[in-house]
Amino acid sequence: MTQQRQLVWFRTDLRSEDNTALYHAAERGPVIAVATCTPRQWQAHGHGPNKLDFWQRGVVALSEKLDALAMPLKIISADDFDALPDKLLELAEQLDCRALHFNDEYGLNECRRDSAVAKRFHDAGHEVHRYTDQIAFAPGELLTGSGNYYSVFTPFYKSWLKNIDAARLNQLSAPKRQQAPAEVTRDHVPQFTRRKVTIDANDWPAGEEAAQQRLAQFLQKRAARYDEERNFPACDSTSGLSAWLALGMISWRQCVNAAASRNGERLGDGDANLTGWISELVWREFYQHVLVGFPRVNRHEPFQEQTRAMAWRDSDDDFNRWCRGETGYPLVDAAMRQLTATGWMHNRLRMVTAMFLSKHLLIDWRRGEAFFLEQLVDGELGANNGGWQWAASTGTDASPYFRIFNPTTQSQRFDPEGTFIARYLPGFEKLESSSRHDPDAESRRRLDYPQPMVDHRAARQRALEAFKSLG
Repeated sequence: MTQQRQLVWFRTDLRSEDNTALYHAAERGPVIAVATCTPRQWQAHGHGPNKLDFWQRGVVALSEKLDALAMPLKIISADDFDALPDKLLELAEQLDCRALHFNDEYGLNECRRDSAVAKRFHDAGHEVHRYTDQIAFAPGELLTGSGNYYSVFTPFYKSWLKNIDAARLNQLSAPKRQQAPAEVTRDHVPQFTRRKVTIDANDWPAGEEAAQQRLAQFLQKRAARYDEERNFPACDSTSGLSAWLALGMISWRQCVNAAASRNGERLGDGDANLTGWISELVWREFYQHVLVGFPRVNRHEPFQEQTRAMAWRDSDDDFNRWCRGETGYPLVDAAMRQLTATGWMHNRLRMVTAMFLSKHLLIDWRRGEAFFLEQLVDGELGANNGGWQWAASTGTDASPYFRIFNPTTQSQRFDPEGTFIARYLPGFEKLESSSRHDPDAESRRRLDYPQPMVDHRAARQRALEAFKSLG
């Protein structure tokens, strides 16, 4: 009996190994894959050219992987999500695929898109199979004692550790090579963006093989220093896997299991370097649950609803100086220049720069959130929004409003020799290490480097008064 063809829709899960939808579809019959290109929708969502370039190269790498499995990848191009239900159904019927498989996504627009696609297929008499793959627990599986979504990470993390089991950690192998579907060829992958890309593709090799190599290098070399050095931007001690995780070129299971195997199969205790990194992976899942449990964060609204009344300053000049890395605070400026030059920023510096914009300059965190998403190769709604709202004291598990990082003392603590600063600020390598955190007036003049645009104490007091006025 001839097995029925299965259509697998790839989105932010660009891998053949440990892909739940792909694995189960291949168990049911011959697979034809499809990816959808919706540039107008992506632009409306704020994704910048760096991420879209990485995404496009990731789809090319996936296509090659699937080609080796005799699974042709088809491409659907559409302006936005609204066109996808009809276009996907049309493709499925052209290829005689009676079932659609995909891994769930959790942004509000993505949930609506997937519901519309599923309804269109069901109405036409086709099967739809949806899977929990990007996260361990589907939203709603982990709830507080009162039946609500968690709004604080630590109890969520404890519940995650308590409830995780072998079945959820089970990794799925890539399907075996199938017999090629007759008269179905793979499509050419179009460019996803026409805007200027600032990242070097050699620094961001796309695909699951590159992700696995990076994971292995991290665990073999840098993970042993992770807990001690993770907050020091001059040290190469983080995994650097965020971009590959954001587009699913590697799964959370592959990461967690690889770390656990070096920690006696333990997830929450043992080597603090490994458990610390695993907890960062769980943070990514926490933010996906927040997107579903508190839909307002998808709509550019603050999680802490009383902060809607915050009187943010409207200063394009100050905002643009922050964007260009011309605030006069070396650590902030070096971080912003790292972002615009490389498409990435160290996590400690994301907190410092976000807090500087939202508290020192008292500029709406949403402007900074959008700028980051436009620049980041690893930009992703849940983590980016969650991080920005934390820094601005408007979000879940938020930093207390009176916590306002002093950029100079942050620099002295986490870049003590000014090594990172000197990497991104021209001429700073000629300064004494101790002078790089806050150069004197003569050094600033010689380097054509600006004076601080705000005084830390005065800016801190202004922010405290603004938050206290909320009641």
